[in-house]
Amino acid sequence: MSVPSGSWAGGRFGERARCVLAPNADVMTLDGTNTWVLREPGARRSVVVDPGPAIDAHLDAIVEAADGEVGVVLLTHHHHDHAEAARAFAERMGCGVRALDPALTLGGEGLRDGDVVELDGLEVRVVATPGHTADSLSFWVPADGAVLTGDTVLGRGTTVVAHPDGQLGAYLDSLDRLHALASEHELAAIWPGHGPVIPDALGVLDHYRAHRRDRLGQVEAALASLASSTPEGLAADDLPRRVVEIVYADVDPVLWGAAELSVRAQLAYLGR
Repeated sequence: MSVPSGSWAGGRFGERARCVLAPNADVMTLDGTNTWVLREPGARRSVVVDPGPAIDAHLDAIVEAADGEVGVVLLTHHHHDHAEAARAFAERMGCGVRALDPALTLGGEGLRDGDVVELDGLEVRVVATPGHTADSLSFWVPADGAVLTGDTVLGRGTTVVAHPDGQLGAYLDSLDRLHALASEHELAAIWPGHGPVIPDALGVLDHYRAHRRDRLGQVEAALASLASSTPEGLAADDLPRRVVEIVYADVDPVLWGAAELSVRAQLAYLGR
């Protein structure tokens, strides 16, 4: 988690991608939501990933970046900063919306792990990466050696496991899966849902996995400390915030609400 820095503005990446940054920066979205426009060189139609919030100027910018027809909208997950405008944008462009959650689809065709979305020579492979949310997906673009991770991996800081929909065990498995994908297929880059592009996929995934192990150890230590200092025990509703106060003491309190979601996921993972 991190506060927005204003240093990221999107742009062109690889042979096939353009990132259009939504003007919705805050403590949770960093510089704003990254909308990704993917198109095979020389092709007529684009794939749009995560149209983002319903901000007219942003949707106009996506249309300009697509510079032609949009064949399909894909969603990494259901959170409004990624998916709010999906249906209206797709209706405007005359295409469908594909997502894991059937409630988000338009046109009847969803997404599942292992699907391959093909459009005018562009190939996007679907990788299930639950954990941040239950419906989180990543999109692998083999021709550019990159993977779009939504909120599973951010361009700066670390993500929130959004308990109770998000689960830490699933999230750890997803990090392992992305690490294996990056290692086996020599992926160069991560194109995240927030923050700048990451040129070292394996390096940041190593960091994410180590960070989660460290945080889990800190939560276990905090639980031991609280058990010794409050032998009468804490109410279940009070425990997550007390753990946050210990483990995230060096983090801006404005972020403690988000931290508490992750702590609740960690406590559930530990059976607490």
